[in-house]
Amino acid sequence: MDDPERIPVLVGAGQINDRPEVAAEGMDSLELMAAALRAAETDAGGGWLPALDSLSTVDQLSFPELTGIAPALAARLGAAPAIADTTELPHGDSPVRLLHLAANRIGAGEARICAVVGAEALRTAAARARNAAGDARPGDILRASPKRAGHPYRRAFGLVAPTDMYPLYENAIRHEWGQSLAEGQAETGAIWARMSQVAADSEGAWLRDPVTAQEVIIPGPANRPIAHPYTKLMVANASVNQGAGFIVTSLAEARRRNVPDARMVHIGHGAAAHEPYEVLDRPGFTASPAMETVLTRTLDLNGITARDLAHVELYSCFPCVPKLARRTLDWPLERPVTVFGGLTFGGAPIANYMSHAVVAMIRLLRGTADRGLLYANGGIVTSQHAILLSGAPTDARFPQDPDVQAEADARRAPAPPLDEDHAGPVTVETWTVFHDRDRHPTRAVIVARTDSGARTLGEVPAEDTALLATLMDGSLDPIGTRGRIRVADGVRRFTF
Repeated sequence: MDDPERIPVLVGAGQINDRPEVAAEGMDSLELMAAALRAAETDAGGGWLPALDSLSTVDQLSFPELTGIAPALAARLGAAPAIADTTELPHGDSPVRLLHLAANRIGAGEARICAVVGAEALRTAAARARNAAGDARPGDILRASPKRAGHPYRRAFGLVAPTDMYPLYENAIRHEWGQSLAEGQAETGAIWARMSQVAADSEGAWLRDPVTAQEVIIPGPANRPIAHPYTKLMVANASVNQGAGFIVTSLAEARRRNVPDARMVHIGHGAAAHEPYEVLDRPGFTASPAMETVLTRTLDLNGITARDLAHVELYSCFPCVPKLARRTLDWPLERPVTVFGGLTFGGAPIANYMSHAVVAMIRLLRGTADRGLLYANGGIVTSQHAILLSGAPTDARFPQDPDVQAEADARRAPAPPLDEDHAGPVTVETWTVFHDRDRHPTRAVIVARTDSGARTLGEVPAEDTALLATLMDGSLDPIGTRGRIRVADGVRRFTF
């Protein structure tokens, strides 16, 4: 007979949006985490936090001066957990990974009560930076973070932040699937408009005014182009003050504390894998073997198909991610890919978005026999983690090892070599065009292959307005076309 002391269940969920009239007076990340966990404790009936055995926090970027957050948070909550840890990096898969870890700790008998929480206060941090900078524009907190490591060659071309690199995937998958620019944008518009409708009805979502597909895809003063083909309404909205957390305990402890069965949410099997951490070390930009493996194995381990799912949260930092995920699952375009609202409308507190998705999923599943899939992505289509939640008991047993890396690696083709010095003929592999805040194209970055198959980079400067327009107007699919890289004065310039 299964031991209820070793069966993990979710019993508390809490989140907070902080919107002070004066942004600089808002909460910091630690204050948001504390508020979110207190809300989760109230949701679970009260009295949980002083008895915590484990407290896990998602790494935050907003306030780098805040160190040792997990112990500091425990002290603020009046808790003395034996385990108080923080993820090494702010990756978007962190909340799902920590949920899985908490379930394993309970299944192994290492803990009875675990809490997971995260928060970001970039809105407050940016306002304080503006005040400190006076008339000068403050630095980009996200782009300047020392945790944004990467290949020096890639960084030299401005491929630093997610907004720089996800378009490389978007343009490549559109070509791979035989879509025109208009067709690819239409799919994005349909998915994102539906996400905005979910956010409109989602407690805790940051932007709650629904938008149409056309409003998503048509650039304008309120929807400026970021990096082609992405507009502001297609990308993660990190300018938020948000926190979310949840409490995991054993079935036995939940019953001892008189939590009704209808308030518990059960945890199923999950899977995790990652791509090579350096984007330039991947075989291409049209697929993620790690994503495909994680999603298919999660379904297989739970003995279900995607048709058995009532709800999904498919990570939506940029359109290419849920597009790839929904094709793996064969998830219909007309069904929402989110339960919270997505990272544009729900809000994107850096690595903690999925904690909000967990909160939303818990609230949907309570008192039902429905099942929901959480799929999280971190980095640049890098780290993947998925897990099943259910309103009814599952047959999953803990602890369980979610690692499916070997299977993902077996699916992955070898990566091409990198040629940082190539000059001469090339074939376009993928590309994007960057824009400034005034909506002007500033330059294009071309990822190309040499005739020997090596990968190399080139750029198109702002003054080459004709070529930039050709890259963006949809009249030509640049991928697969021939061009040339010429090197002069240290600049690697691409032309057709």
